[in-house]
Amino acid sequence: MTSWLEPLHAALDARSTPVWFFFRDDDAGWDDTALEALLDVFEPHRLPLDVAAIPLAATSRTVELITARQTSGRNDLRVHQHGLAHVNHEPEGRKCEFGVSRSRDRQRDDIARGHDVLRGLFGDVPAIFTPPWNRCAPCTGEILRDLGFAVLSRDLSAGGAGVPGLAELPISVDWFAKRRKVPIGRTARGELLAEMAGGPGPVGLMLHHQVMSARDRTDLGELLALVGAHPEASVTHLDQLARPTRWTSSARPV
Repeated sequence: MTSWLEPLHAALDARSTPVWFFFRDDDAGWDDTALEALLDVFEPHRLPLDVAAIPLAATSRTVELITARQTSGRNDLRVHQHGLAHVNHEPEGRKCEFGVSRSRDRQRDDIARGHDVLRGLFGDVPAIFTPPWNRCAPCTGEILRDLGFAVLSRDLSAGGAGVPGLAELPISVDWFAKRRKVPIGRTARGELLAEMAGGPGPVGLMLHHQVMSARDRTDLGELLALVGAHPEASVTHLDQLARPTRWTSSARPV
């Protein structure tokens, strides 16, 4: 084990009960070659990965790559919805596909359309929604619930939507987090993972395959080896984490 993971190892050693981890990779549909390289990292560890796919960006190659890995058992993958086209609709301020400038009806139409596209490509998919840029308007959570979605996954910094019947499983560690607009290094990433693993959890880690370097993939493999082997760490899928406590809706997205 390399030194950057020592704080996380110590945090796990100090626990009296296991902490749950989940791994979410965003932007499937962009750079299938990089997605394949990421899947290769997960494959030997046999650990779950939740893939957030952009419905209008997913290519035939994207679908072939993911479904072949699922069918063969090479990877434990689940696909869920990542917006519609991953485009910005805000005229000013931070980028957002489902932001305050868009009406409820337009948001609803785009989310429902994206779900239909994704089901056409992959079949049944978990009732999970990850908004592009991890941002959405306050009303988006209500729209998702009304459409039958069960889980909203954003970044921890977004706060909670507070929508009854809609579970939230936020990302607590961004692999490419920045501090004062400067990307954090390996040491800081290890410290952040340790801090999150010392809390109640779950620890959600966000990846973006298309910008990961060979060094990033090597480091990720080391992290997967640690959490896959440590008795106080467990890894599962987003929908499995939501189901025991708040997966209460039997509805399906339209």
